[in-house]
Amino acid sequence: MESYKREFIKFLESAGVLKFGDFTAKSGRKIPYFINAGDIKTGDQIAKLGEFYAKSYFEKIGNKRCVLYGPAYKGIPIAVSASVALSKEGLDVPFFFNRKEEKDHGEGGVFVGYKPQQGEEIVIVEDVITAGTAIRESMEILSKLEGTKVAATFVMVDRKEKGKTEKSAMAEVAEEFGFPVYSVVDVYDIIEYLEEDESNRENVERIKNYLAINGAKA
Repeated sequence: MESYKREFIKFLESAGVLKFGDFTAKSGRKIPYFINAGDIKTGDQIAKLGEFYAKSYFEKIGNKRCVLYGPAYKGIPIAVSASVALSKEGLDVPFFFNRKEEKDHGEGGVFVGYKPQQGEEIVIVEDVITAGTAIRESMEILSKLEGTKVAATFVMVDRKEKGKTEKSAMAEVAEEFGFPVYSVVDVYDIIEYLEEDESNRENVERIKNYLAINGAKA
Protein backbone atom coordinates (compact mmCIF):
# COMPACT_ATOMS: atom_id res chain seq x y z
CA MET A 1 0.00 0.00 0.00
CA GLU A 2 1.23 3.50 -0.84
CA SER A 3 2.43 5.39 2.22
CA TYR A 4 -0.01 8.26 1.76
CA LYS A 5 -2.94 5.81 1.85
CA ARG A 6 -1.75 4.36 5.13
CA GLU A 7 -1.26 7.88 6.46
CA PHE A 8 -4.78 8.83 5.39
CA ILE A 9 -6.46 5.78 6.97
CA LYS A 10 -4.50 6.33 10.18
CA PHE A 11 -5.65 9.95 10.16
CA LEU A 12 -9.31 8.94 9.65
CA GLU A 13 -9.13 6.48 12.53
CA SER A 14 -7.33 8.84 14.93
CA ALA A 15 -9.78 11.66 14.15
CA GLY A 16 -12.76 9.40 14.83
CA VAL A 17 -13.94 9.65 11.23
CA LEU A 18 -13.51 5.91 10.64
CA LYS A 19 -15.46 3.80 13.15
CA PHE A 20 -16.26 0.12 13.47
CA GLY A 21 -19.49 -1.34 14.82
CA ASP A 22 -23.11 -1.48 13.67
CA PHE A 23 -24.38 1.46 11.64
CA THR A 24 -27.06 2.34 9.09
CA ALA A 25 -25.96 4.11 5.91
CA LYS A 26 -28.02 6.75 4.09
CA SER A 27 -28.90 3.99 1.63
CA GLY A 28 -30.54 2.06 4.47
CA ARG A 29 -27.94 -0.68 4.49
CA LYS A 30 -26.67 -2.02 7.81
CA ILE A 31 -22.90 -1.58 7.69
CA PRO A 32 -20.01 -2.78 9.91
CA TYR A 33 -17.98 0.42 9.57
CA PHE A 34 -18.81 4.07 9.15
CA ILE A 35 -17.08 7.04 7.54
CA ASN A 36 -18.33 10.33 8.95
CA ALA A 37 -16.72 13.64 8.05
CA GLY A 38 -19.00 15.19 10.67
CA ASP A 39 -16.60 13.89 13.32
CA ILE A 40 -13.87 16.28 12.18
CA LYS A 41 -13.79 18.71 15.09
CA THR A 42 -10.56 20.73 15.12
CA GLY A 43 -8.74 23.17 12.88
CA ASP A 44 -5.78 20.83 12.47
CA GLN A 45 -8.03 17.94 11.47
CA ILE A 46 -10.03 19.81 8.85
CA ALA A 47 -6.85 21.38 7.47
CA LYS A 48 -5.30 17.93 7.13
CA LEU A 49 -8.39 16.55 5.43
CA GLY A 50 -8.35 19.43 2.95
CA GLU A 51 -4.73 18.65 2.11
CA PHE A 52 -5.61 15.06 1.18
CA TYR A 53 -8.43 16.26 -1.08
CA ALA A 54 -6.12 18.82 -2.67
CA LYS A 55 -3.53 16.10 -3.30
CA SER A 56 -6.17 13.98 -5.05
CA TYR A 57 -7.40 16.98 -7.03
CA PHE A 58 -3.92 17.73 -8.38
CA GLU A 59 -3.32 14.06 -9.20
CA LYS A 60 -6.56 13.65 -11.13
CA ILE A 61 -7.35 17.11 -12.53
CA GLY A 62 -4.05 18.95 -12.39
CA ASN A 63 -4.03 22.75 -12.31
CA LYS A 64 -7.40 23.10 -14.00
CA ARG A 65 -9.58 25.67 -12.22
CA CYS A 66 -12.93 24.16 -11.29
CA VAL A 67 -15.55 25.27 -8.78
CA LEU A 68 -15.82 23.18 -5.60
CA TYR A 69 -19.29 22.23 -4.41
CA GLY A 70 -19.81 20.92 -0.88
CA PRO A 71 -23.25 19.38 -0.27
CA ALA A 72 -24.79 20.39 3.06
CA TYR A 73 -23.82 19.62 5.64
CA LYS A 74 -20.71 17.44 5.70
CA GLY A 75 -19.48 18.59 2.31
CA ILE A 76 -19.34 22.24 3.39
CA PRO A 77 -16.17 22.11 5.54
CA ILE A 78 -14.58 19.74 3.00
CA ALA A 79 -15.10 22.25 0.19
CA VAL A 80 -13.74 25.11 2.31
CA SER A 81 -10.68 23.22 3.54
CA ALA A 82 -9.90 21.78 0.11
CA SER A 83 -10.08 25.24 -1.49
CA VAL A 84 -7.72 26.61 1.16
CA ALA A 85 -5.29 23.72 0.62
CA LEU A 86 -5.39 24.23 -3.14
CA SER A 87 -4.76 27.96 -2.76
CA LYS A 88 -1.68 27.26 -0.66
CA GLU A 89 -0.36 25.29 -3.64
CA GLY A 90 -1.04 28.16 -6.03
CA LEU A 91 -4.47 27.20 -7.37
CA ASP A 92 -7.19 29.60 -6.21
CA VAL A 93 -10.58 27.99 -6.82
CA PRO A 94 -14.03 29.26 -5.79
CA PHE A 95 -16.42 27.20 -3.70
CA PHE A 96 -20.10 27.10 -2.84
CA PHE A 97 -22.60 24.94 -1.00
CA ASN A 98 -26.33 24.51 -0.65
CA ARG A 99 -28.86 25.25 2.04
CA LYS A 100 -31.11 22.43 3.20
CA GLU A 101 -34.04 24.80 2.85
CA GLU A 102 -34.24 27.46 0.16
CA LYS A 103 -34.04 30.99 1.55
CA ASP A 104 -36.85 33.37 0.53
CA HIS A 105 -35.40 36.59 1.97
CA GLY A 106 -32.14 38.53 1.73
CA GLU A 107 -30.15 37.26 -1.22
CA GLY A 108 -32.50 34.27 -1.39
CA GLY A 109 -31.88 31.02 -3.21
CA VAL A 110 -30.56 27.61 -2.29
CA PHE A 111 -26.83 28.28 -2.80
CA VAL A 112 -24.29 30.06 -0.61
CA GLY A 113 -20.90 31.29 -1.80
CA TYR A 114 -19.69 31.53 -5.37
CA LYS A 115 -22.28 31.29 -8.13
CA PRO A 116 -20.92 29.17 -11.00
CA GLN A 117 -20.98 30.93 -14.34
CA GLN A 118 -21.99 29.58 -17.72
CA GLY A 119 -19.36 27.22 -19.08
CA GLU A 120 -17.67 26.57 -15.73
CA GLU A 121 -17.03 23.07 -14.42
CA ILE A 122 -17.97 21.92 -10.93
CA VAL A 123 -16.23 19.37 -8.71
CA ILE A 124 -18.35 17.80 -5.97
CA VAL A 125 -16.53 16.99 -2.72
CA GLU A 126 -18.29 14.46 -0.50
CA ASP A 127 -17.23 12.24 2.38
CA VAL A 128 -18.28 8.85 1.03
CA ILE A 129 -20.50 7.10 -1.53
CA THR A 130 -22.42 3.99 -0.49
CA ALA A 131 -25.27 3.50 -2.97
CA GLY A 132 -24.97 6.80 -4.82
CA THR A 133 -28.03 8.31 -3.11
CA ALA A 134 -26.32 11.52 -1.96
CA ILE A 135 -24.70 12.18 -5.35
CA ARG A 136 -28.03 11.86 -7.13
CA GLU A 137 -29.49 14.35 -4.67
CA SER A 138 -26.60 16.73 -5.40
CA MET A 139 -27.10 16.40 -9.16
CA GLU A 140 -30.78 17.28 -8.77
CA ILE A 141 -29.81 20.42 -6.81
CA LEU A 142 -27.06 21.37 -9.27
CA SER A 143 -29.45 21.02 -12.20
CA LYS A 144 -30.71 24.50 -11.21
CA LEU A 145 -27.43 25.92 -12.56
CA GLU A 146 -27.77 26.35 -16.31
CA GLY A 147 -24.74 26.14 -18.54
CA THR A 148 -22.50 24.37 -16.03
CA LYS A 149 -21.42 20.76 -15.77
CA VAL A 150 -19.91 18.50 -13.14
CA ALA A 151 -16.37 17.48 -14.03
CA ALA A 152 -15.75 14.98 -11.20
CA THR A 153 -16.59 13.94 -7.67
CA PHE A 154 -14.04 13.32 -4.93
CA VAL A 155 -14.74 11.24 -1.84
CA MET A 156 -12.64 10.00 1.06
CA VAL A 157 -13.42 6.31 0.66
CA ASP A 158 -14.74 4.11 -2.13
CA ARG A 159 -16.80 1.53 -0.25
CA LYS A 160 -16.75 -0.77 -3.32
CA GLU A 161 -20.40 -1.58 -2.81
CA LYS A 162 -22.92 -2.38 -5.49
CA GLY A 163 -25.47 0.26 -6.30
CA LYS A 164 -28.75 -0.46 -8.07
CA THR A 165 -27.04 -3.23 -10.08
CA GLU A 166 -24.07 -5.50 -9.48
CA LYS A 167 -21.75 -2.68 -10.51
CA SER A 168 -20.25 -0.39 -7.89
CA ALA A 169 -22.22 2.70 -6.89
CA MET A 170 -19.29 4.84 -8.05
CA ALA A 171 -19.26 3.15 -11.46
CA GLU A 172 -23.02 3.62 -11.77
CA VAL A 173 -22.75 7.31 -10.91
CA ALA A 174 -19.96 7.73 -13.46
CA GLU A 175 -22.04 6.03 -16.16
CA GLU A 176 -25.29 7.79 -15.27
CA PHE A 177 -23.90 11.32 -15.15
CA GLY A 178 -20.81 11.08 -17.35
CA PHE A 179 -18.10 12.15 -14.90
CA PRO A 180 -15.48 10.20 -12.91
CA VAL A 181 -15.67 9.59 -9.17
CA TYR A 182 -12.32 9.54 -7.39
CA SER A 183 -11.44 8.38 -3.88
CA VAL A 184 -8.35 8.79 -1.72
CA VAL A 185 -8.61 5.16 -0.56
CA ASP A 186 -11.04 2.26 -0.90
CA VAL A 187 -12.38 -0.34 1.51
CA TYR A 188 -9.77 -2.89 0.43
CA ASP A 189 -7.04 -0.45 1.43
CA ILE A 190 -8.74 -0.22 4.83
CA ILE A 191 -8.82 -4.02 5.09
CA GLU A 192 -5.13 -4.22 4.22
CA TYR A 193 -4.37 -1.57 6.84
CA LEU A 194 -6.39 -3.40 9.51
CA GLU A 195 -4.78 -6.75 8.73
CA GLU A 196 -1.43 -5.35 9.83
CA ASP A 197 -2.67 -5.59 13.44
CA GLU A 198 -3.99 -8.94 14.68
CA SER A 199 -6.35 -7.20 17.14
CA ASN A 200 -8.42 -6.04 14.16
CA ARG A 201 -9.30 -9.57 13.05
CA GLU A 202 -12.99 -9.33 14.03
CA ASN A 203 -13.51 -6.05 12.18
CA VAL A 204 -11.76 -7.43 9.11
CA GLU A 205 -14.00 -10.51 9.07
CA ARG A 206 -17.16 -8.44 9.51
CA ILE A 207 -16.22 -6.14 6.63
CA LYS A 208 -15.32 -9.07 4.38
CA ASN A 209 -18.61 -10.81 5.20
CA TYR A 210 -20.49 -7.62 4.42
CA LEU A 211 -18.71 -7.21 1.09
CA ALA A 212 -19.48 -10.83 0.19
CA ILE A 213 -23.16 -9.79 0.14
CA ASN A 214 -23.04 -6.12 -0.80
CA GLY A 215 -19.74 -5.79 -2.61
CA ALA A 216 -19.72 -4.79 -6.27
CA LYS A 217 -19.10 -7.53 -8.79
CA ALA A 218 -17.77 -5.11 -11.38
